[in-house]
Amino acid sequence: MKHRDLSETNLLDPRLLRLFDALFTTGSVTKAAERLGQSQPTISIWLARLRKELDDPLFIRSAEGMLPTPRAEALIGTARQVLEMLRRLAELRTDFDPTTAKRRFTICMTDGSHVTLLPSILAHVRRVAAGVRIEATQIGADTPRMLQSGEADLALGYISDLDAGHFQQALFPQDWVCLANARHARIRDRITAKDFRREAHVLIRSGTGHQLLADALQQQRMVLDVALELPGFLGLPAIVGTTDLIATLPRHIGETLAHYYGLRVLDCPLAIAGFTVKQYWHARFHHDPASQWLRGVCAELFQQQEVRGLHRSGRPKQRKPRNLQS
Repeated sequence: MKHRDLSETNLLDPRLLRLFDALFTTGSVTKAAERLGQSQPTISIWLARLRKELDDPLFIRSAEGMLPTPRAEALIGTARQVLEMLRRLAELRTDFDPTTAKRRFTICMTDGSHVTLLPSILAHVRRVAAGVRIEATQIGADTPRMLQSGEADLALGYISDLDAGHFQQALFPQDWVCLANARHARIRDRITAKDFRREAHVLIRSGTGHQLLADALQQQRMVLDVALELPGFLGLPAIVGTTDLIATLPRHIGETLAHYYGLRVLDCPLAIAGFTVKQYWHARFHHDPASQWLRGVCAELFQQQEVRGLHRSGRPKQRKPRNLQS
């Protein structure tokens, strides 16, 4: 038996199915037009299309109204089933209820964000969504692919070059500070450009803003005395707090570490380009209720904080996400 190719089958317009049901129920073109909110000429045009598509008159005029043909009587049950399925499809939406959800979210971030952002996220989630689990993974070159595939739900940080098909939403601005030992023998309340050149430094070779520091040093033809390089922020407070090394890093992580470990925060004398911490996600998950909830949490916690100390200076209006599709 030869099967007909589905690509060759003309699917009925749902409006015609609704007309079929209305005419069968009312037996009147006028009443069907009223029920569907259409003019009688439009209903007549639709009925002509329906008759052509189904190759049958379907309804015959009589003194009692529009009477269905045997083919119409045979098809009405199927037509109503299809309409009901279309209604269910239109209404189908899996809402996300954080109070009952059992879900794991994966967020790409730097290890600095483990200190500055993750505690607030986790505290909020533990308070309002006890069944939700968080996995933090490193932000890097593979992050766009992970967002697209769904391996990661969100990225928090600074990504200078992101593929089309992603959304981004600004959270808060960042500039740069220096950290020093609170008992540093030569550095007190400020660090000058001369001090900056003279002192030995500890550099962090990770983080999405690291390249900005490297670019600034190259542009200003400055070579630092780097006594130590670290792959992340984990050991930085202990190093700065027990030596005379200077660390240069984004303000949010710098002020957070200084607050917890008693370090001195100084305005950086080197002109380094600032950047904006953002959240990123792929367009595939833009309308996903669970993803929307997670992004809403991050926007509520962090969006547009003026990061000057460990406090909020106000709560400006939230900015809409920007689509990188175009």
